[in-house]
Amino acid sequence: MSFSASMTSVDPVVSGKNLRIPSQRIPAGIHVSINVDSRRRWKSALKVLSSEESVVWGNTVTLSSRASHAFSVEIRASYEADRMLGNGELIGKLQMSWDELLNHGDEPFDLSFSRVRGVRPSLTLKAAVVHACDNQNDALSNSLVDCKLSRETDAGHARFAKYVTRKRVSHLNHAVQHFQLVLDQCPVSHPDRATALTNLAWARLQGFIRNDLEDIDVTTSLFRDALALRPEHHLDYSSSLFNLTEALTWRHNKKSTDADIREAAHLYRELLPLCPDGTYLRSIAAGENGVDYVINECNNLPIDASDEGIQLRRVILEICPLDHQLRPRALHWLARAVEARFEQCGSIDDIDETIQLRREAVSLCPEGHADYDTHLNNLASSLVSRFHHQGKPNDLDEAISLYEEALRLCPVGHEYRDSSLDNLGDALVTRFNIRGDIDDITRAVSLHREALTLRPPGHRRRDTTLNNLALALDIRYDNLHVIEDLNEAIDWYRESLRLQQLDHPERHVTLHNLSSALCSRFIQTQENEDVDEAITLCQQSLALLSSLHPNRYFSYMRLQQAYLSRYQILHDPADLSLAIENFRLASRHPTQGFPGRITEAIYWARQAEVYQHESALEAYQMCFELFDSHVMTRSSIISRREAATAFSGAQSLSVDAASCAIRRDNLLRAVELVEQGRGQQWSLASRLRTPVEDLESANPTLAHNYLELSKLVSNTAQNSATITDRAAADRAATEYRRLTEQWAAVVAEIRGIRAFSRFLLPPLYEGLQAAARQGPVIILIASQYSCSTIIIPPSGAPHHVPLPSVTLAELTNLKDRFARAIRHARIMGPKVPRNDLIVLLRTVWDTIMLPSVDVLQHGLKLKSLSRIWLCPTAAFTSIPLHAAHPFKTNADGSKEPCLEDLYICSYTPTLSALVRSRQLMKKRVTPSFVTIGQGQPGAGKGKELLAVDSELELVHKLVPVTANCTTISGDTATRAGALEALQQNTWVHLACHGKQDRTQPYHSHFVMRDEHLTLLDIMEKDIPHAEFAFLSACHTAVGDEETPDEVIHLAAGLQFSGFKSVIGTLWEVDDSVAQHVVEAFYKNMFKDLEDGGVMDCTKAAWALNRATHSVKTKVPLEQRMVFVHIGV
Repeated sequence: MSFSASMTSVDPVVSGKNLRIPSQRIPAGIHVSINVDSRRRWKSALKVLSSEESVVWGNTVTLSSRASHAFSVEIRASYEADRMLGNGELIGKLQMSWDELLNHGDEPFDLSFSRVRGVRPSLTLKAAVVHACDNQNDALSNSLVDCKLSRETDAGHARFAKYVTRKRVSHLNHAVQHFQLVLDQCPVSHPDRATALTNLAWARLQGFIRNDLEDIDVTTSLFRDALALRPEHHLDYSSSLFNLTEALTWRHNKKSTDADIREAAHLYRELLPLCPDGTYLRSIAAGENGVDYVINECNNLPIDASDEGIQLRRVILEICPLDHQLRPRALHWLARAVEARFEQCGSIDDIDETIQLRREAVSLCPEGHADYDTHLNNLASSLVSRFHHQGKPNDLDEAISLYEEALRLCPVGHEYRDSSLDNLGDALVTRFNIRGDIDDITRAVSLHREALTLRPPGHRRRDTTLNNLALALDIRYDNLHVIEDLNEAIDWYRESLRLQQLDHPERHVTLHNLSSALCSRFIQTQENEDVDEAITLCQQSLALLSSLHPNRYFSYMRLQQAYLSRYQILHDPADLSLAIENFRLASRHPTQGFPGRITEAIYWARQAEVYQHESALEAYQMCFELFDSHVMTRSSIISRREAATAFSGAQSLSVDAASCAIRRDNLLRAVELVEQGRGQQWSLASRLRTPVEDLESANPTLAHNYLELSKLVSNTAQNSATITDRAAADRAATEYRRLTEQWAAVVAEIRGIRAFSRFLLPPLYEGLQAAARQGPVIILIASQYSCSTIIIPPSGAPHHVPLPSVTLAELTNLKDRFARAIRHARIMGPKVPRNDLIVLLRTVWDTIMLPSVDVLQHGLKLKSLSRIWLCPTAAFTSIPLHAAHPFKTNADGSKEPCLEDLYICSYTPTLSALVRSRQLMKKRVTPSFVTIGQGQPGAGKGKELLAVDSELELVHKLVPVTANCTTISGDTATRAGALEALQQNTWVHLACHGKQDRTQPYHSHFVMRDEHLTLLDIMEKDIPHAEFAFLSACHTAVGDEETPDEVIHLAAGLQFSGFKSVIGTLWEVDDSVAQHVVEAFYKNMFKDLEDGGVMDCTKAAWALNRATHSVKTKVPLEQRMVFVHIGV
């Protein structure tokens, strides 16, 4: 600001500092007032006070010294940014003469005022004399109207400032009287009513704070009324928000009203964004007596897992920016609330969010921070919870690593060592249950014993450690059967239960744990008191839990255990029925995680088989449904397989279910179950590629939504597979789950259309029978309960062919003997008879295939050289069924025909795969052929294949010129080059090394020049127009031993990506000998094309059959058997 006198003008360079408010109230702004006489006054613009208690103005005023010899300068605080009532509160006032003003020339100078709260407010001015006209005085303002409301308000401010500085209640009373008088003169519609309400409320609030007034409720109501009169975009809206928060926090401070501090938190979330950085209001609102107080007090509230309680915690986190010192605690308390809801409701979204919050808390508290070990323990605990719910092994491994680190930070004597010992012990018990390493359970018992010494009688958490130690001993007994462990466990369980109040939140856990231990002892001692008590304890446990509490699952599980134990000893059918009902309740409990429910469903199926209970098929169906839902939660293909292989006994469920249905004379159901339980990996992946032409005609919008979401889910799954950072992986998993939920909702909407009611549901027999449209499909079922064959004809009911002389153990032995015979044959000369193989193939003919051939010939009247498809399961998948041979000579000297003399054999991984390939045959395009060969893979990738180039040249010559054949080999046969060739051509011949990865079949690969072309690479490509592939490489059609019924191999991968007809290999191929088969195959495949025929991939099975027959004198038996046809 600048001045001019006696025809004077000034530059705008005024500022103020040390501008403290006598009443300590937060102003809306500060202004300077120049008073020339009683009528003539100039007031500066209102400027916001900075956090440093300073203001900068830019006003220029022209004054005349003719009117008087002196003038006064006032600094005032206004509490209204919009319409002012009165002049505001006086900060400082000075009387000056014009001479004093002009003595400083053109230089800035300071005006210092009387002290306010220990400092002197000051203004910096600059003045200059200029010539001006007589009417220059018009620059002065007399806009401030002197009225009663203004005088009373100013008097109220003055009295209130005296009250704050001198602490006399009389001043407060006078201030309240003045403000009340003003309010009384401002009815509801008065423009100054909000200001009057605020002034009165503020004075009353300060009186309450200083214990000079008792009523805070009226004060709070006044602030609410003022806020209601100042809508969101009002200039004084932020001030009114702050004022109300002050009233609420002080009422909470003195009366401990939780509702007030909750409301204050919500108000601060709205207020803080309205307070610019650097302002005085921001410094107070964001300080320790403002929002920090609210945060701390909210953190002291009890954990509330309701939606409202969690929302409050979210608000608290929102008002704690990333660099705020209280953010780790805010993260912790929000995590506690969300995790509490997870424990009550079992939502995976909640435990995922909990882990994300706790990861951030750990990142904000580096090692050395006082709370670092606590945050490590908390994150580990949440990871263990998610492991129990979802079964991801990485979660358990990470949790144990974090617990180990936390324990390291809590040496002997540390106040939290007992918790770290207990936590790590629990996690080791969990890992022992999964992996069975005895060192884990031994160490767990040791850790819990040490923790118990740190929690002597009287310790508030002794009951928890007693329960944990008992559980570790109980589980060790289950594996080592040392009765002392079991008896000690029961004693500790009883002691823990004695220490717990009836309303203890974990009492139900101790109840069902003790029940389990008593059941174990009952089986040993057969004392009825133990099992009767066990049942009672479980019933008490259930009574403590809401109907959807996740832990009801454990009570059902223990009840099942108790009833089944009693049935095994007393043989009361009612106990078996009750056990089955609790199996059913446990496996169906919706809020428990899939791993536990799947484990229970598998055990249900096994026990139903043992006791021949009618619920066996229901149990198997439950297993498949749970498996499907569980595996669908995994975003990557590899993690889906990990999920599928994590359950003991699960690998044989599909064949055992089919065997069960067969034994119940329900062949249709047997076919449906074996299909539903097999090839789940392919089934899940193919859902996202399901053709929707019919749906597009019925509902184009729904079809579009389905295709778009399928694409998003697929892309998200592919992207997540490369993520290594755990926090990023968690976020990707959450996004994947969000998309799959939307996808599932669209699928449900599609099923709402009558014609699509079974869209993507497991197919029924009538749909599966389409696989046999061009020839019977023979399903070979190898179960521990029975081995048999089901033949699906092109029409009519299926045929059951028992194999009474075949057992699963014998099949396993036969499979191993084949593997040895094949290895032995490799080192034999080409002319040496393969006697071992001949014996084995004769066994396959006599015991496995001949019964089915009899049905084909005499039951179905199937013509010679008709097509048949083999669909082997379990151990059958590793036996060359197509090569079954009697090796017998008839009395007339003729040789008895083998299977491939009688029929054209193909394989199919599943019935659905064959149906899908046939459906895609409708989309045929002009054929294009590519040969891909890599005979020189490079160091460490396998021996040089000398015959590859000549094989490619041979194929190139045999392919019709109309097919536009191209070749990729040598340096151009790279991973990327091969993938591009697969996508751009409809027919492919591939000659190179093939490697089957038996531990992770999705890493099975073709060896290229640079990188491996993996099964995963192939599966990620959708090539709907592809038709035929010849895989002249080793091990391309053999799955892994761990999940044989998933049929995960390179040939199946090509079929999945779109190739309808594939030639693959069961074992190692001799590339020099294989050329004879390749040459004969393509000659037969294309021999009719000279007469104007078209390339037809459905001829591949026939061409392979003719080829292997024609090279008998050139190619050893095992190298003829190695090639198999898959698909149409």
